[in-house]
Amino acid sequence: MKVAALAFLSAGEAFLIIAVLLLFFGATRIPIIGRNLGKSIREFKDASKKDDQEKK
Repeated sequence: MKVAALAFLSAGEAFLIIAVLLLFFGATRIPIIGRNLGKSIREFKDASKKDDQEKK
């Protein structure tokens, strides 16, 4: 996610979002969720690049 996309959040809003995430998932699950989300995004990008190359 680009930093510019998060520019509309104030410090208080960002803190509130982090607090809610900690309450829902716990401190040990958040790195796992982030890692899995990153892998998913990477696989999606690779698949879309492969699809674009096949169309050419």
